[in-house]
Amino acid sequence: QVQLVESGGGLVQAGGSLRLSCAASGLTFSSYVMGWYRQAPGKERELVATISSRYSSYYADAVRGRFTIIRDNAKNTVFLQMNSLKPEDTAIYYCAAGRTQATMKMDYWGQGTQVTVSS
Repeated sequence: QVQLVESGGGLVQAGGSLRLSCAASGLTFSSYVMGWYRQAPGKERELVATISSRYSSYYADAVRGRFTIIRDNAKNTVFLQMNSLKPEDTAIYYCAAGRTQATMKMDYWGQGTQVTVSS
């Protein structure tokens, strides 16, 4: 059974930083594309960043230069380092695993972690 468990969300002031973690189990982690997605209230879920099995990364325009996606295959964990946070980054952040880079079509999803950025 595949499990993706996110952690690290919370409340932060604008301009601050957070580091999200996603621990994966039940899959061959190193062979999957891993991604972070988010859904703000009243909006559709959107792609934030993905990283391939070969460590190639993709970022949405809204976060490029502020967020960094990192994977640690030895620990079956993917991270999202978020810097210079803005109130519009407020959302539930989801971890996902799939086979294709830069897509919404992922095979497995976590339950999400709330990130709230105050102005």
